[in-house]
Amino acid sequence: MATPVAKAKADQRGGAPVLSLSVGMTDEIFHQPVMKREVLEHLQVRDEGLWVDATVGEGGHALAVLEAFPGSRVLGIDRDPRGLSRAARRLQSFGQRFIPAQGSYSQMVELAQSQGITQADGILMDLGISSRQVDSPGYGLSFQRDEPLDMRFDPTDDTATAAQIVNTSSEEELRGILFQFGEEPNARAIARAIVQDRPINTTRELAGLVARVAGPSRGRRIHPATRTFQALRVAVNDELAHLESGLKAAISLLAPGGRLVVISYHSLEDRLVKTTLAREATQCVCPPGLPVCVCQHLPTLRLVSRRVVRPTDEEVRDNPRSRSARLRAAQRLDAGKELK
Repeated sequence: MATPVAKAKADQRGGAPVLSLSVGMTDEIFHQPVMKREVLEHLQVRDEGLWVDATVGEGGHALAVLEAFPGSRVLGIDRDPRGLSRAARRLQSFGQRFIPAQGSYSQMVELAQSQGITQADGILMDLGISSRQVDSPGYGLSFQRDEPLDMRFDPTDDTATAAQIVNTSSEEELRGILFQFGEEPNARAIARAIVQDRPINTTRELAGLVARVAGPSRGRRIHPATRTFQALRVAVNDELAHLESGLKAAISLLAPGGRLVVISYHSLEDRLVKTTLAREATQCVCPPGLPVCVCQHLPTLRLVSRRVVRPTDEEVRDNPRSRSARLRAAQRLDAGKELK
């Protein structure tokens, strides 16, 4: 059965214009990276290493690595060519020590191999979206301005936009997207209202509809459309599937002893990260109740810490958008043998 995203893609080809990839060269305000100190510590960054920033964004974490360790190199990967262009410009003074590569972290191994890289000493996956993507026009990710409902990280992707999903999916498909990807308690009512009010083509139209369905915002800490926008963004970019593939790719690319650090921002991401890392750090993954192990699974990771790492109170005060960040880290084992 075709997914809502696949249906929308088939129903409407080329409906949204491709966004310009130009970058304002005079705009020098960059996204503030989250938990920079904790990332360097958990990656165990050192000189002469090759590090992968699999969601390089505008290069904040990569900059910290390159500045602190003059012998290090960073492969910076990002799906968003606009952000990657800014990162390359920001880090151009480091020359060949910074290697930009446009694509998804699910393609991490192939992107690394295209640069002659077969192993990495550490990999960072900082999930979610950046302040730039939320605040800048053209992404369609914010309900604070009125613009086309796009939400694609890569505007050149031949994939459905949020507007296409909203306007072509059935009520039940929309309810599933909102509930599964946004954990929206009013998913059914919002889906019904969307179907009744279609077509909906702009962020302001969608945000207004959700606000009407949700009712007065007394006592709410977040805008009533937050979960709906998150759900559509996750669906448009197929984020959970990319994350699952990306974690497998990262484990494959890591050198023995190398560290994987993942920062997530909502429970869907964090649950998948936690489950994957725990499974890969387990000797046996057989279903419960079997009298003997038949899976022959060998652990590929050792958990650095079973407790999630959160930003400090000071960081949250300085950067409120960091408050939901959760960091998990694991170390690559050598051919399934536990590292001492």
